[in-house]
Amino acid sequence: KGRGKTRQVDCVHCFCKPPKDKAVHRYNIRNIVDSGAMNDLRAACAIEGYVVPKLYAKSYYCISCAVHSRIVRVRNREAR
Repeated sequence: KGRGKTRQVDCVHCFCKPPKDKAVHRYNIRNIVDSGAMNDLRAACAIEGYVVPKLYAKSYYCISCAVHSRIVRVRNREAR
């Protein structure tokens, strides 16, 4: 049996709505502050060993935007 209808997600690049099982998803983990400010924060921090929290974001792309922004490569028909 098939999955039926899946929910639609927003493409980060062009804001179209591909189905969730067709969209390309990437998980981004970044620091809240950049590396230059990180050293200043460590020097000014009162707590030893304090770890600055990170930003966790899941990005969805439609196929055309993922190929255009080189997140995935174009595959031939046999590899699909």
